[in-house]
This record gives sequence, C-alpha cells and structure tokens, in this order.
Amino acid sequence: MFDWIKNINKEYPEFWKQYISKFEKKSSRFVVISTETSGLNPTKDVILSIAGIGVEHNSIVIQDHFEVILLQYKFLHDNEMSNEFIIESQQTKLHEPEAMQAFIEYIGNAVLVGHRIHFDVDMINEALYKMGCSRLKNEALDVEIMHRKLHDITDKPFSVDELCKLYKIEKAEQYSTAEEAYSLALLFLKLKSRLGI
Repeated sequence: MFDWIKNINKEYPEFWKQYISKFEKKSSRFVVISTETSGLNPTKDVILSIAGIGVEHNSIVIQDHFEVILLQYKFLHDNEMSNEFIIESQQTKLHEPEAMQAFIEYIGNAVLVGHRIHFDVDMINEALYKMGCSRLKNEALDVEIMHRKLHDITDKPFSVDELCKLYKIEKAEQYSTAEEAYSLALLFLKLKSRLGI
C-alpha cells in the first residue's frame, strides 16, 4: 500500500544515481539496441545477450558500440537449456548485474531505438529491478511503428527481416545481436530521414 514511500527513501546503487543525473539535459544521441532472450516473458525469462550502437548527426558511430553475453548458467541449467553458445562465443561475458551496470553506463540518457523496443525495455527493467534499481528513464523509438506511421498502416506486424527487405538492407548470414543492432541502425536512419525526425 505504501510502496511509493519505500521508493522515496530507497538507497539506489551509485551507478544508478549517476545514470538518473544525466537526464537533467536532453541528449542528441540515439542508441539502437538488440537483445537475445530465453523467451518472451519478462518475469520468467532472462536476457542472454545485449548489443547497442550509437547514432549521432544522422550517422552510425561505429566506435560507439556495446555487446555483452550475460552469464545465465543457473537459469539455463534450471530450465534444461543448452549453454553451448555462451561457452563458444568470443564476446565479452559478464554476470547479469555487471552486464546491466555496463549497459546503463553505456546508454546514458540516449534515446533508445529498436524493433518492438517495449519488449527489450521490459526485459531490461526486470533485470534492473532485481538489482534494486527502478525503470529506465530513456525515451524509446520503435522502427516497426515508424514504418507503419510512414505508410499509414495500423494492423500489420513487420518482422526485422521483412523491414530489411523493404528498405533493401542486407543482413549477415551469421546473425548476432550486434549485427541485428547494426541492421536496425541502418533501418532507423532510413526511416528517420523519410519521417523528417
């Protein structure tokens, strides 16, 4: 009943306080994100990998990137899922709290962009909640909604593959979260230009 009082007096982790302080001014930076998850239920499933790439002044900033695999051995073991991709991958690997802290420090107050971004945000918020943090404060843009707005379509869903075909964006054969983030960034720039954002 008095959860709001608990939240007022709550002592957040230091990295979270620094993150919140960044929203005193607006950012001109966009971060296009992609996640791979164990399923579609934010309260039961977990993030397996997360990637982001920066976009500023209508350009993708290749040096401004983030990619990490989250070590979720316990979840995978408890659900009898394979962790082969975690063992074989050469990417940076961190436990969930360290990965989420690094991700929050990376995104700062940028506007987040993705495909069905609200799902990604829900998954991230669930991981942050477990760490004693509150919800993401970043604004978010969804490339699927941008496409539908551009063509005045209300009832048809579009997958990433469909959108990439429509906008003539080639996808790599071996597809990782980082490569998906890059494809989404190309897509975002095309939609941003056509919508005059």
